[in-house]
This record gives sequence, structure tokens and C-alpha cells, in this order.
Amino acid sequence: MALLKDIETLTQIPALLRLKKGMVPRPMSVKDCPGARVEETAARFGDSSAILFEGRTLSWGEFNALANRYAHCLKAQGLQRDDSVSIVMENRVEFLALLIGLNKLGVAAGLLNTNLTGRSLAHCMSVIDSKKCIFGSEVTHAIEGVREELATSLGLRGPSDLFFVGDKGDDQAPEWAQDLDVLASNMSDDNPSDTGDNTLGEIAFYIYTSGTTGLPKAAVMSNRRYLQSASLAGVAGLKCKPSDRIYLCLPLYHGTGLLIGVGSSITTGASMFIRRKFSASNFLREVRDHGCTHMVYIGELCRYLTNIPEQADDARNPLRSIMGNGMRPDIWMTFKKRYGISRICEFYGASEGNVAFANLMNKDCTVGMTTSEVVLVEYDVDQDQVVRDSAGRCIPVAPGEPGLLLCKITPNTRFEGYTDAAATQNKVLENALEEGDAWFNTGDLMRTVEVGFTLNYDHYQFVDRVGDTFRWKSENVSTNEVGEILNNFHQIKFSNVYGVQIPHTDGRAGMVSITLDPDHPILDLAAFSQFVRENLPSYAIPVFIRIDADIEVTGTFKMLKGDLKKQGYDIGQVEGPVYVMRPGEERYVELDDEYLSRLTLGTAGF
Repeated sequence: MALLKDIETLTQIPALLRLKKGMVPRPMSVKDCPGARVEETAARFGDSSAILFEGRTLSWGEFNALANRYAHCLKAQGLQRDDSVSIVMENRVEFLALLIGLNKLGVAAGLLNTNLTGRSLAHCMSVIDSKKCIFGSEVTHAIEGVREELATSLGLRGPSDLFFVGDKGDDQAPEWAQDLDVLASNMSDDNPSDTGDNTLGEIAFYIYTSGTTGLPKAAVMSNRRYLQSASLAGVAGLKCKPSDRIYLCLPLYHGTGLLIGVGSSITTGASMFIRRKFSASNFLREVRDHGCTHMVYIGELCRYLTNIPEQADDARNPLRSIMGNGMRPDIWMTFKKRYGISRICEFYGASEGNVAFANLMNKDCTVGMTTSEVVLVEYDVDQDQVVRDSAGRCIPVAPGEPGLLLCKITPNTRFEGYTDAAATQNKVLENALEEGDAWFNTGDLMRTVEVGFTLNYDHYQFVDRVGDTFRWKSENVSTNEVGEILNNFHQIKFSNVYGVQIPHTDGRAGMVSITLDPDHPILDLAAFSQFVRENLPSYAIPVFIRIDADIEVTGTFKMLKGDLKKQGYDIGQVEGPVYVMRPGEERYVELDDEYLSRLTLGTAGF
């Protein structure tokens, strides 16, 4: 078996060599962009299928023509190179065509989470100084709710700045917006001349991170970083050919779907089957009916597919290669065998980061390797801080031990950061190993793992998030930002938010230790339940609540979470009641022994 694995590793070498050549960073002044790649793909495979969506099929030529009409239309509406535009729309053909059309003009697209409303939605547009807002009819109500704030903060006033894109054909634009498809219908199909002037150094997209409380950060995605990620995914990850088809059901405003799925498609000519949202019950039927050979995943999606009732013919499907992130070791082999997957290319990376790992050699239970200069250093989880020696330097961990992942910032591994300069600087660790160095702090614990013959590349395994962010329901949740929102509830004096693990789920569920205001000794569960639903996205709502007399802090007033995380929601260890918001319910109830048992067994519905 070991010999077979080594032979399999050797078969990866040609793809790795092609990738290595293609991944040498090109100068930022080189002219290239995603829009140019779509034009090239349309020129080569114009009549071939590009996108399948809800019974509609577009060839590469038709998709490029639609993107061109949008580009010419939006240029006529006054958009110029280096402008930014906000797009709020579900996965559909128009969303992708708009991204490409704007990119052809050298206009950066801010890709907003369609779950956002109110203050957080307006904030996302403001932080990129959005010149226009393009929205789908499915989010009209959310946009209408922030019109007044957009007019005040950005000067976006009515039809000249707000553009509606219908969904079902008979949707009507509100009186305060223009119908973009009507405006674009008579525009030219020709490639705009602007595309040829776009350079790798220009911003392609803004992808938002930690958007849990109305204070998201806009991560900068340059043309170069997008195309590098797309090449890695398409050539050496999924190994796509023009005859392949990628099953894509992740939200395209997130990096995984946009970079890995769409990126692989536009750089290789493979077609995409696009879904608005993931559906476990429709998954296999659609994969089979539409001949999907590849899939982009997140770990939670694979866990759902592992937990649904097994059928004898689950492995009878055309899927060969899948790529994504968050596949946990406890389901890896079960999922791979059940669905007959021959290649799982797990990757690791952040939208704003300067490092990426990929399991290009098809080893099991690893995020693979990287060519970037990285180091794992000691991290005190309880104190939530990097451990330094007497000289003030970080301490590398021993092989196989978990450590905080740092990636060196160099001209070839730039940290593009956020639109917020202070937030960018907070992610940089200086003088870590030697005087004058600078490293991107990923905020993640990793370890090296032994996987056999690997051409002298270390392989890594993700361990956990550290500090003030945890991941739940495929979203990053900022504990500080959630806490700030909860502190606005009139009965709360302080709140300490952290993540706790529920067996057989991915990530961490939110839990909060609440200290009540002396004037309100009893928490109004009904009012608080309503408050969190109105002020937090669903994935950021704490699942568990405990009430504590006071919050323990360090000498610098940093809230301690170590003991709280260890106790979790175990009612045998927590003094006083623990409350839980169960799946599908809208109000917290007291956690009892029966439901605690279901949580422990993984049958509580999460």
C-alpha cells in the first residue's frame, strides 16, 4: 500500500512542475485580469458550455457577451477605473457576469453577504467608498432599509446610483432604482477596450471577513492574487479540463466558491453547474444528471452529506476530484469512500492572507503544503497571546506540535490586507524571529503531519482558530464584535463571547457568559431572544448562555476565556442555569439533562 501511495505521489509531479512555473509571481505591472481570462476562454471555447443554472445554459461566448453588455452599460453610467461598486445578489448568472464586466473596466466589486441588513449592510458599502450599488430583486427589501443611510454617507441617491437586477423575469424595479438589464439590453457585445489596460496590481474584488455584527472588514483581492489562486485550483488542485464540469453551491461572495470554483472554470474552460444554495437531498441527482466531475466544498457541506441516510449506490456518480476547506479528519475517509471520491484537495487560506496550502499530492487528512516561508510558533491559548523568549522572539514549536501559523511578508508574498489600515497592521507580527522581519499572523493553529513520501515538502493539518474569532456555520464569528452588540441590551453589564464544540459538528458554536446590570438581576429571555435575532446574523447568535456574577480579566483587562471554554455548556460544571437556543427555535430555554445528552451524542439537530 505504501508503494502505491508513493507511485501516486510521483504521478503528481508533472502538474506540480506546471504549477510551479505558473505560480512564480509576475510583476504587478503586467497586464492581466479575470475579465481578460474570460475573453481568452470565450475566444477558444466560445460554443462550449460555461454555466448551467436553473435550467438555463450559457456558452462561453454568450457569458462573455453578457459581461460586455454590463461593462458598456455601467461605463455609460459614469463608472471609471479604480472606482468601487457594491453587489448584493444571490448565486446566479447575472452575479458572475457583473463581476467580470466590472473587472473588465478596472472597477473593483465589493461582494456583500446577502444575509446582511441594516447597519452592517450600509457599513460594507461605506468602507469601500462604493460609487454605485447593484442589487438583486431578492434583496430589494434590505436595500430599501438602508437607502437613507446610503444617501447620507455615500451620496448614493436613487436611480442614478442604485441598480436593480430582476430574478424571475416579471420582477419590477422599485421607483428609486433603475433596471440594469433594461439599460444593458441594447449595449454592445464587443469586448471593451479597457480590459487590455488592466494590470495585476489593480484590485479585482473586496471580499468581506468577520462580518458578524455590522463591522466587517473588506479584504483586498488583487488581480494577481485571484489569478494565482485560480491557477493553483484549476491546474494542480481540481485538475480541470474544458470537458469537465464543476458543481458549485457555495455562496460566491465568499473566497472558496469565487476563487476555487469560478477561478478554476475561467482559467481552464471547465463549465460550472451553479446552485443558489446547497441542498443535500438534490446533490447526487444533480451531479449525475449534469455530469459534474468536480465539486467545491466546505467541511460542513461534507458533514451534511455524510449524515444523510446512506444508499447502496452513493458512489455511482461522475465526481472524481473535489477541492475545498474544513474537511475534518473524523469524516474524511468515510466521505471519500461513500461517494467514491478519488481525489480530495483540501486547501487552507484566508481571503486577506498571503499564504495558501493545498493538498496537491492527494494525501489523506491534510491541508497539504505551501511554497511560502512559514513558521509555527508557541501560543498560549488560555492567555490568548504569542509566547516569546527572553529576547522577545517567537519560539518555533517542535515537529508535530500545534503552533500559531505565521507567513513571512515578502515582495512575492505581499499582505494586501484590508481597506482599514489599522486592521491591516493588527495582523502583522514584527520582529518575530529576527530584527526587522514582518509576518502575517493567520490566527490559526496548525501542526505538521507525517504522510509518507512528499518530495521533501512538509504537510500540515489545521488544528483550530485562536483568540477572538471562531468559525460556525461556515462563517467567521468575531467574539469582540458580537460582545459589543450584546452589551447594548439594556439588562447586560458585560458579555464574554467564545466558541464551544458540539460533537459531530464543524467549528465552534457561540456561547456567552453574561454579567447582568445590578438593576436587572434576572435576564428577560424573551426580550433577549428577540434582541439577538434582530441584531445579529443567524450564524453569530450565541447558541448557549450562562449568567455569571462577574467576568474574570487579566491585568490588562483582557477577558479570560480558558476556563469558560473548558466548562462549555456542561451543566454539571457551571454554577447556575445554562440556556440554549435549539435549532429551528427562536427563544432560549433552559438546558436540561435530556438535551445535554442529545448534544453529547450529536443528535440535537445542529
